[in-house]
Amino acid sequence: MSADARFMARALALAARGLGRTFPNPPVGAVFVRGGRVVGEGYHHRAGAPHAEIEALRAAGARARGAVLYVTLEPCTHFGRTPPCVDALLPLGLERVVCAAVDPDPRVRGRGIRRLRRAGVPVTVGVGAAEAARLLAGYRMRVLRGRPLVTLKLAATLDGRIAAAGGDARWITGAAARRLAHALRDVSDAVLVGAETVRRDDPRLTCRLPGGRDPVRVVLAGPRLALPPRARVLAPGGPPTWIVAPVGAAPARVAALRRRGAEVILVPGVQGRIPFARVAAALGRRGLTTLLVEGGATVAAEALRAGVVDRLVLFLAPALLGGDAVPAVGALGRARVRDAVRLADVAVGRVGRDLVVEARVRAPFASRKGPR
Repeated sequence: MSADARFMARALALAARGLGRTFPNPPVGAVFVRGGRVVGEGYHHRAGAPHAEIEALRAAGARARGAVLYVTLEPCTHFGRTPPCVDALLPLGLERVVCAAVDPDPRVRGRGIRRLRRAGVPVTVGVGAAEAARLLAGYRMRVLRGRPLVTLKLAATLDGRIAAAGGDARWITGAAARRLAHALRDVSDAVLVGAETVRRDDPRLTCRLPGGRDPVRVVLAGPRLALPPRARVLAPGGPPTWIVAPVGAAPARVAALRRRGAEVILVPGVQGRIPFARVAAALGRRGLTTLLVEGGATVAAEALRAGVVDRLVLFLAPALLGGDAVPAVGALGRARVRDAVRLADVAVGRVGRDLVVEARVRAPFASRKGPR
């Protein structure tokens, strides 16, 4: 591995620590290297906190002068919650800057690189680009398409059932698969379920891994906002809960939920239901870059029909429940096999006693029927 690739790999590993923690900002890592040795490193911890370059600069101190900076995203040039990073870098007399990716934000988009080059600092772009693209996929989705990157997570039997005929669903998969599911929550900005899941299972929707971070909890509700008053997602002291409901939802229930500390997001609906594309857009406007959909069969089908599911993570238990059990995905309205959801880049592994399938959902799959 070349020196550039080695030091960028360290910057990328640092950036990964910010996954699920920095929205609406991207996860970014930075490393200062002088004389072939790391003299300072850092990453962006959360929105409003210093950017990765500033964290690394604070760690390096005077040793950053004349160093090489490895950073996973080009330094910013605009004022947000913090000043532009480029302004802090220019006085350092850097030997070189190595950048994995160009920022897609139109406020930056190459401006940071151009300012450094105009100041006489050589800039190399593209080292570690593939890994940076994976880390930045959610951020790019929000910036370029106005919605978060959506991952649909399902846990089912080998015959595609998520609950027995009587509704029992605990536990289909084993402990190892459940730990991996919590790891997905840890690196996601938010986790979404439908109101029926809240009524039936009363989930906490938290990350129960040591040192893990709880995502924002999103509940997709109908106009009556029929959520149990003692639902655990409404308990005080937990992570934020956002309730997405159609415009015109029961005003008294909206007020009551807001008094409980939940944020109620009203989105124009159609016959009491909100097209999932509008849900995703509303969450994107609030800065979410990654969304983990854990809802039941109905929510899974709505997300797929809307054409906004980007990734699928499917846990499969070595068990069968039969045709009278609850399917993993509800009706999709596909009359022909050629209209089936198609997956790409499929990877299959084992986690404990279960299988795990990861894949990219090929686009487009949006239904041609109904409003978007």
